[in-house]
Amino acid sequence: MSTSYETTGGSSAAGSAGVGPGPSASVGELLGEVTRDLSTLMRQEVALAKAEAKESATQAGKGAGMLAGAGVAGHFVLLFLSLALMWALGTLFDSLGWAAVVVAVLWGIVAAVLALRGKKELARTKGVPRTQETAKKIPNALTGHEEKNA
Repeated sequence: MSTSYETTGGSSAAGSAGVGPGPSASVGELLGEVTRDLSTLMRQEVALAKAEAKESATQAGKGAGMLAGAGVAGHFVLLFLSLALMWALGTLFDSLGWAAVVVAVLWGIVAAVLALRGKKELARTKGVPRTQETAKKIPNALTGHEEKNA
């Protein structure tokens, strides 16, 4: 018993439009076409991903550059505010040298507090515990012994 995919007109709608297999395509031909279509789809998806990644990287680069510029500008703001404070304290103390020492000590205190808080935050960091846990399960999964992962 032979199976035919022919329609009443002698050709299928897909075959007459030039899309898809002919009217009596074999399973091998259908599988070959599906494989080619899947391969084309994968190439197109990879090309799309590359284009999107390039666009995202460009935007991220612009944003990082602007943040770096903001950091430099913020540094100058702090520098000139520190100088203004030094001059103001200099007129109060009648000594610009001691005023500079006071401003330097203030910045030293700020640096020490930030360093201690940063060290405390780093100590709380646990790394990537879930990834480490699942990565340990891979060898057993590959050998078909998932029950050892329990």
